[in-house]
Amino acid sequence: MSQSNASQPVQETTEQREFRAQVAAWLEHNRPADPGFLLPQTFMEVGSEPVLEFLREWQHKVWSAGYLGMAWPKQYGGQGMAPDFQRIANEEMKRLQVPICFNVIGLGWAGPLILDIGSDYEKEKHLKGILNAEDIWCQGFSEPNHGSDLGSIQTRAERDGDDYIINGSKIWTTMGNYAKYMILLARTDPQAERRYNGLSFFLAPMHAEGISTQPIKKITGEYGFTETFFTDTRIPANCLMGEEGQGWRIAMKTLQYERGAEAGAAGGISMLSIVMDDVLRMAEEIEREGKPLLQDPITRDSLVKLLIEERALYLAEKRAEIPALCRDYPNSLPLSSKLRSTEFFRRMRQYALTLQGASGSLYVGDDHAIGGGFWQRAYLNNFSTTIGGGTSQVQANIVGEHILGLPKD
Repeated sequence: MSQSNASQPVQETTEQREFRAQVAAWLEHNRPADPGFLLPQTFMEVGSEPVLEFLREWQHKVWSAGYLGMAWPKQYGGQGMAPDFQRIANEEMKRLQVPICFNVIGLGWAGPLILDIGSDYEKEKHLKGILNAEDIWCQGFSEPNHGSDLGSIQTRAERDGDDYIINGSKIWTTMGNYAKYMILLARTDPQAERRYNGLSFFLAPMHAEGISTQPIKKITGEYGFTETFFTDTRIPANCLMGEEGQGWRIAMKTLQYERGAEAGAAGGISMLSIVMDDVLRMAEEIEREGKPLLQDPITRDSLVKLLIEERALYLAEKRAEIPALCRDYPNSLPLSSKLRSTEFFRRMRQYALTLQGASGSLYVGDDHAIGGGFWQRAYLNNFSTTIGGGTSQVQANIVGEHILGLPKD
């Protein structure tokens, strides 16, 4: 798969162009060989020890070369450089389709949060381990039976001297069975007048006694998610981030990072870049009645519409960087980016399967599957992106309430 021309850079300085060439050369030279097993398309499919160790080694190598956490402070394992250099490195990783940097919850959510509001102790303890892949992070927000309704969280955290005792369970904890730490949202005050005021936020160790995980098999047949159980689990009181009762505010800030509305991520790529150029290439290879499918006028019309939408997504990212073009609805583009992008890629991948006709029903492992079943796996994997970080329905509510000013009811 390859990156679309829509995302190619423009008007770079000489220093930036030279840096891009340097990154590309390093990636070409250091790209790992095929490990002989299926690699994840996203960070949500790390389901075996061999895959984990392969990706851990790759992330450490990228960080050691200086191409991860480039904008983070040097004292915490970063490079202290301008964010544009990390953007360039990310673009080259996408273009050359190297493996993902898998520790995404640390790199993209927990790390930026700690950098932004964490104490010096928390920064010193956690940031470097996130970058070099020593410390894997997971997220403990969603719970069984509550879905995206974080205000209804039931997991309890009771203060007992120098500890908190945790009881409850979390679900969809990506890499929970491998993680060393969890960003955990738990209820410390069940009597709070407003349910949101009774929540607190923890940087919780995952190796404490009383924590167990159960892997969840996904529709693709792969693993990557777990359900996590806490039974009288003791964690140190200094794992609390901020103050008791501030959990909701901190969680909402974390979700801003997760949904792409805040900067600060360490970099790397979290998922394989699958774009319209790849769909066009497949449409050239598939034949109907002796002619490439790409020559069919109805197919071409549908493809052009998708190409326009893909280009619009790219231009929206550029527009969001120009305040004068966003005055009518400030923050509208960042707050809506997750909804727009994940739903577009779902429809794009679904259309790619439509182009395959009857072969679209085949899957990975079938000798007759087009592209080895790549598109089928990509389509099924995309559902996790339309659910994680708030479902598309929740994202639509966010747009309605926070951008358009519509009432909650």
